[in-house]
Amino acid sequence: MDDGSMKNGDRKGHVADSARAFAERRIGRRQLLHRLGLAGIGLSSFATAMLGEHRPFPRLSPASALANTPASADMTKWLQDVGARHKGTKVRFVSEPTPPTMVAKELAKEEFTAHTGIDVEIDVVPLEEVLQKAAVDVKTQAGAYDLYYLDQSWTPLFVGDTIDPRDYYDRKRDLALPGFDWDDFSKPLLRGIASYHDKLVGIPFDIPIFILMYRKDLFDKHRLRVPTTMAEYMTVVKVLDEAERGNGIHGTTGQLKAGHYSLNCDWTAWLWAHGGSVFGKDGFFSGGDENGMRGLAYMLELAKHMPPAATTWTWDGEAQSIRQGNAAMVISWGEFFPGFDATDSKVVGLMEAARPPSEERLRSPDEAGFLEVPHIGHQGGSSICLSKYSKNPDAAWIFMQWICSKDVAARSAVLGSGGAAVRNSTYRDPRVLAAAKVGPGTTRHFPATEWTINNAMGSEPKLPAWIEISNDVIPVELGKLLSGEYASASQCMATVKQRVDKAAAPFRR
Repeated sequence: MDDGSMKNGDRKGHVADSARAFAERRIGRRQLLHRLGLAGIGLSSFATAMLGEHRPFPRLSPASALANTPASADMTKWLQDVGARHKGTKVRFVSEPTPPTMVAKELAKEEFTAHTGIDVEIDVVPLEEVLQKAAVDVKTQAGAYDLYYLDQSWTPLFVGDTIDPRDYYDRKRDLALPGFDWDDFSKPLLRGIASYHDKLVGIPFDIPIFILMYRKDLFDKHRLRVPTTMAEYMTVVKVLDEAERGNGIHGTTGQLKAGHYSLNCDWTAWLWAHGGSVFGKDGFFSGGDENGMRGLAYMLELAKHMPPAATTWTWDGEAQSIRQGNAAMVISWGEFFPGFDATDSKVVGLMEAARPPSEERLRSPDEAGFLEVPHIGHQGGSSICLSKYSKNPDAAWIFMQWICSKDVAARSAVLGSGGAAVRNSTYRDPRVLAAAKVGPGTTRHFPATEWTINNAMGSEPKLPAWIEISNDVIPVELGKLLSGEYASASQCMATVKQRVDKAAAPFRR
């Protein structure tokens, strides 16, 4: 399914040319997605939505926070010991501006290079340029970059061009970071983001995910308990909406903009939470079955208790509605949470985070299609990968271990303004726990994030047509439903099914 009709080298050249054309604005986003689909490769929809846009989550904590996150003495000694053999070499890493990438860029010169003598050049570019640069590099086998940031859906294209990091760790024992601890990485992330079938392509690097966030002051005021089921969540939304609407506060909020991937994110969460899935195991659209319609009805009911402008918002508007005090709670990206404690927020110290409520029903992955994993905690994630064509693989591997180490991962969580962590130990690190207080860069939401990653992480279908389906089919038709262009929800889903099944047909086994 992932090989397509092109030879592998041709596919990579086609992908590189297409991404370059988009970056130079010679083609539009829709044309790019179509071209990538022809090559049998897709972007995860979270990545697709980032094309030409800024990442919606907070960047870095104030620079002063650096002083509160010093490197450990053991790490410094290891860098000095292994780096001496590679002094004067250069490592190049291409990535989009994720929180861990920006932390690496902040720390590399004064810490990594200072102790190892290895120069590091981190090329931070928009996502489409990451894809283009990586595709060119592997097609030509030039080794222009030693390390790649790869979206989870790119693994079929690059699986043969990266070095299995665990295998490299075992083979290069003289370079191995003591206590690197592979078991410390969340198993769902290793399996669902950093692997392709049974091959480890890279190391988990970044993981946006849905959690529950709510106004504790309003819960206390109305003597409400944090909802733990879907029925309870809806009840609390309605109670808060009725009680606080006169104060300009709606029960919940959303990212329901027609034609935007953010609407697909919300829909899939409610679909999965009611026992549905986008695809059945036969590879046909199942979002309009009985469970799917129950999930859609739930979303439509929630929309009645959101600010009217929610149908025009992506994640930016959704997050701002909480920050400005216009909504009481939401199930959405946990990376929003630190912004609620920012100095320009109107809800500083008022928001709390919790596990998302349990699904009313849950379809197993075996009953879904295209590797879809139904769960309420909708996720988007990426890995850092070592190129097979690197000119300085050992030096690059030292840097990769450093940036993915327990020490730096914990510091990245603090400096990265609360971006979700991929290591289990990060959630218990004293520096991370110390940041779990009201203020910019808070990690108060981390317990909810960790639990959701390990227990309720939902992953979208993996097929090249998904980029078209989740950007130009589902949110377009759902947008029409929300604006009243369809006579009924079932009519909308019938159209979605027709379009989705046609798009998925070439990839159905």
